[in-house]
Amino acid sequence: MRVRAFLAIAALFPALLLSQIVAAAAETNRLRIAQQFGIGYLPLIVAKEQKLIEKHAVSLGLPATEVTWLQMSGAAAMNDSLISGGLDFATAGVAPAILTRDKTRGRMNITLICSLGSMPNILVSNNPAVKTIKDFTSTDRIALPSVKVGFQPIVLQIAAEKTFGQYDKLDSLTVSLPHPDAAAAILSGAGGITAHFSSPPFMEQELESGKAHAVLNSYDVLGGPHTFNVVYATEKFTADNPKTVAAFVDALDEANSWIKANPTEAAKLYVAAEHSKLAPDFIERIIRDPQIDFTTVPERVDAFADFEFRIGLIKEKPTWKELFQPGLHAKNGS
Repeated sequence: MRVRAFLAIAALFPALLLSQIVAAAAETNRLRIAQQFGIGYLPLIVAKEQKLIEKHAVSLGLPATEVTWLQMSGAAAMNDSLISGGLDFATAGVAPAILTRDKTRGRMNITLICSLGSMPNILVSNNPAVKTIKDFTSTDRIALPSVKVGFQPIVLQIAAEKTFGQYDKLDSLTVSLPHPDAAAAILSGAGGITAHFSSPPFMEQELESGKAHAVLNSYDVLGGPHTFNVVYATEKFTADNPKTVAAFVDALDEANSWIKANPTEAAKLYVAAEHSKLAPDFIERIIRDPQIDFTTVPERVDAFADFEFRIGLIKEKPTWKELFQPGLHAKNGS
């Protein structure tokens, strides 16, 4: 009887091994990732250059994963690619990503994969009379990448609600202008642009020039550090590929640790990979900024969702755990 039992148990091992192989093979063997431009995407750049996703996929028992990297400017093109099946992971600011999730429910059904880090955005002005947002007048113009629904305009609306009791008080002063063009306008004093709400490296370039000063810090508006950019995917892809998603997050965690331990090397890698004209020591200063934290953990995402729900931008108010995929729930997010 004991011999039979032993043989019966031993016979199970090949079947169990085969089932694990089949399960792993059932996941995708390719991953198509779109990123936008800027230092906020440094963890993705490190993961790409050091092939960390491929490394962690193998460590989780997945077959060799082919990772394709795309650079796109703007969420519209990425969302179209997600819907058509031409893209697996998209990236965007957390505020517009929450809006996209709500607006595409029933069609695309997206879930947020992880944060790309907590990073302040600063509103600067070249108008000496503007010390706070209370000082803006009808002659001022505030440049943003997009009006009303982008990351910076939503933070500006939160600030306006707290200051004036009217969230859209400053909307009439905002104009859409790409960050590079807005920074050039601030530094030259031309084009009628008197303020620019941006992220690194543009805000540092403007402030270090001495031609502009800080008016508002997004960390002050939100009450502390907050997530800036996120990665998102369809719920179907996430459910079908849990190990691939886990390998991706593990890869970014390793990339973040490497950035923090090697800021000089990370700056050089960024400049080389992005063919940037910025000096490596300038990038290194940004990486070393104590306000910047490259992390996959969501921070103060609930505050964005709450505001967007209250002003009617989204129909439902999700918690951060409802926004992000289950593999992230054990992290100390907010």
